[in-house]
Amino acid sequence: MMILSQYIKNISASLLLLMAGGAIATAQNYQLPGQHSRQHGDLLANQSNTAAQVDNTTKYLETLFNEEEEPEFDIYTEGWESQHVNCYAGIEVPETAEIDVSKFAMPVPGYLTSPYGYRRRFRRMHKGVDLKVNIGDTVYAAFDGRVRITNFERRGYGYYVVLRHTNDLETVYGHLSKFLVEPDQYVKAGQPIALGGNTGRSTGPHLHFETRYMGYAINPSAIFDFANQTTHTDIYVFDKRTYQNARNFSPEANEEYAKAYRAKHPYVAPPKASGSKSSGGSKTYVVRKGDTLGRIAAKNGTKVATICKLNGISSKSTLRPGQKLRLR
Repeated sequence: MMILSQYIKNISASLLLLMAGGAIATAQNYQLPGQHSRQHGDLLANQSNTAAQVDNTTKYLETLFNEEEEPEFDIYTEGWESQHVNCYAGIEVPETAEIDVSKFAMPVPGYLTSPYGYRRRFRRMHKGVDLKVNIGDTVYAAFDGRVRITNFERRGYGYYVVLRHTNDLETVYGHLSKFLVEPDQYVKAGQPIALGGNTGRSTGPHLHFETRYMGYAINPSAIFDFANQTTHTDIYVFDKRTYQNARNFSPEANEEYAKAYRAKHPYVAPPKASGSKSSGGSKTYVVRKGDTLGRIAAKNGTKVATICKLNGISSKSTLRPGQKLRLR
């Protein structure tokens, strides 16, 4: 009885310390019952498994998007002229906000080629997603709104459009080849606003797409389900703590959609500019610093295996700047 009484007193003392904040250390060590010890061990094991799963997912994504573009400079903080400053600078942004995204259009039907997030290779954030397009593909307004900016940024977005929407979002469309709208023009969701391209900091045709709330770059995959070409919900809840997170993003679903998209939209080489010389179907490429076989193949509408066969090299061969490769 004396032992039981002392045990109850010890537990009571622990509870009082926890209620007071749990920050005061005691000189006495309390022995937990065996069942609690086992539960504690199970919890630690589960946490270890979760960490391993997160690590495996990160590695999977890095493998899936190993040909991703270098992230663009943030046009809201870098490279803007005086008329293009962040118009939300100094404005207090609410902690949370409900945003109606029910009246939407997909900016392009292409699949995700590079996700939102921090890039360890380049030590900076990729504040949007990259979507597959060919040069000349139509790009559409994601929501009703007004054109705030059409501009060119050589070191990042190339030709880009910024739309201010009636749901308080702004969307950014980068690496375009042609504008179909002009500043202050009102557009409806699904209206053509530009043509896809490969301008600015880009090594292959794609659309860089951002969704922003009062300057905060929201992960577009928190709003859009690109694999199913829809939005996750009619109302997106912005939260300063979670706006960088995706919602129900499945790399496997994206890859399945990518396969279906490629089957439906086979690559068509852009027409040659007038006056260009033909070489009887053969074509060469001069390797530049940073080039990889994957990027060269994607940029020129061919395959790595084809380049390797034509040049007597393997997919693991080291490329040298100035080296000439046959592509046809």
